[in-house]
Amino acid sequence: MLASYNGKSISQVRAKLHSFRFKHSVHYASSVDACILVAYAYIQNTFSLRARSNRFRLARRMQCEKEPPKPLYGGGILANAEAPATVSAGGKKLLMAKSKSAPAKGSTLKVELEKDTHYPLSAWLQLSKSTGVVRAVLVTPDGNFNTAGMIVVQSGCWTMLKGGATSLAAGKGELFFETNVTAELMVDSMALQPFSFEEWKSHRDESIAKERKKKVKITVHGSGGKVLPDAELSLEKVAKGFPLGNAMTKEILDIPEYEKWFTSRFTVATMENEMKWYSTEYDQNQELYEIPDKMLALAEKYNISVRGHNVFWDDQSKQMDWVSRLSVPQLKKDMEKRMKNVVSRYAGKLSHWDVLNENLHYSFFEDKLGKDASGEIFKEVAKLDDKPILFMNEYNTIEEPNDAAPLPTKYLAKLKQIQSYPGNNKLKYGIGLESHFDTPNIPYVRGSLDTLAQAKVPIWLTEIDVKKGPKQVEYLEEVMREGFAHPGVKGIVLWGAWHAKQCYVMCLTDKNFKNLPVGDVIDKLIAEWKAVPKDAKTDDKGIFEAEVFQGEYSVTVKHKSLKDPLVHTVDLHSKSEATIKAKE
Repeated sequence: MLASYNGKSISQVRAKLHSFRFKHSVHYASSVDACILVAYAYIQNTFSLRARSNRFRLARRMQCEKEPPKPLYGGGILANAEAPATVSAGGKKLLMAKSKSAPAKGSTLKVELEKDTHYPLSAWLQLSKSTGVVRAVLVTPDGNFNTAGMIVVQSGCWTMLKGGATSLAAGKGELFFETNVTAELMVDSMALQPFSFEEWKSHRDESIAKERKKKVKITVHGSGGKVLPDAELSLEKVAKGFPLGNAMTKEILDIPEYEKWFTSRFTVATMENEMKWYSTEYDQNQELYEIPDKMLALAEKYNISVRGHNVFWDDQSKQMDWVSRLSVPQLKKDMEKRMKNVVSRYAGKLSHWDVLNENLHYSFFEDKLGKDASGEIFKEVAKLDDKPILFMNEYNTIEEPNDAAPLPTKYLAKLKQIQSYPGNNKLKYGIGLESHFDTPNIPYVRGSLDTLAQAKVPIWLTEIDVKKGPKQVEYLEEVMREGFAHPGVKGIVLWGAWHAKQCYVMCLTDKNFKNLPVGDVIDKLIAEWKAVPKDAKTDDKGIFEAEVFQGEYSVTVKHKSLKDPLVHTVDLHSKSEATIKAKE
């Protein structure tokens, strides 16, 4: 990065101005093994400078553009990147995914990176021919090769890659791209923008305030319709608001402590295994629904909504032996019976159905029945119950940028295929992201959510957990906050299913239902996301105004003119104003 400008340090320039404006120049080339991107940008001769903005920007368009839009952030630090020599067609080879050698000199973009900084990356890409997967890699000063994103790119159309990576060290870094096809890779409107951890948090807090809170007005009237100035109000969030849930296991039916712990925290439940086909019909024609029936009744008792999980699981290894051996005609009959029995049984009682589980990684049903099987299954489920939102539930779409199977763009393509199946255009769809994390790449998570939000259907993080390790609690909190802050995310479900012997990956409590550290952080977030104003009072016009989290609230009013406190439930989820009146 620049050390000075006109005798002033960059810090001095930043102190006076708002952000840099840059103009870009891009070169491209290809090779036998990989397409090489060599791109650089230069500061305009006039140096129209502004200090770096900490506002995170969303791209409105991301796919199939005839011309790429202008780069986000004016290109960010790529305006100061060291420009490599131009590489001609058939030139130098990029580092491939399985190679341990360093990339060839001249094939990378040199950048100066800061410590403890997130770097969102965006770039518009096009291939000269064919269709292929392009992978962006940011090499940080500590020597780590961080996949910043992967995307399917085609010819004749500009497609936006949106992702990023984090640098935990300061110093020189490199950015390069690679692809799995032999073609020229063209790039335009690249941007790599630094956000310190504090800047990132600031944007996230702004988004939470905008998406999850609202300014409300409560007017209080006493007897005779007179307003009550200086009345004391206490608010308690009791319903609605942002849905937060957890996986539930059958043990909850027999352990009161489990029931109390679960129902006092969560508004959504997903049965971990009890609704799956192998649980309800492990032996052909012997269907068992007693346990899921009881679990659903328990959830209903506490007004906890239930996600149906799942109608079909596309993984071959998750099929019962008898299903795997069925002929195609018999498989169709048994699938029809499965859909009719499980979907009809719970019709009108579930908020969601995971119609197909992990059908980007696996394809058992399409392999057996053809490419239209997924669309047909969605159609039949909707016929049986038109209330729930219908999901594809998938892993690694936001967790793992190196997994090419469930890329955000591939998810959207599969969703579009299902939506375009005859009769499916008006179904209610959702995007289900399992969210099983090891070490989360936070900029990639946000960039992937931005990409998926282009579908304009509700996104749910359906099975959040983080692998056990020294930073498990920290990582879980980061992922939870990212999901809560993103405007496209409409609900979160944890995968902290309790078992006496062991949990799947992440336990929230011990065997006695005392919180473990990960459980403590969830309680901290629940309390934070239900926080209400303290010492609330009406003004001289009997009005109380504040910013609160969306939801349904129980409001208690005390005033010297009242014999007993007024207690009212008010809707501050869909409405911004409420009136509380004393009974005559």
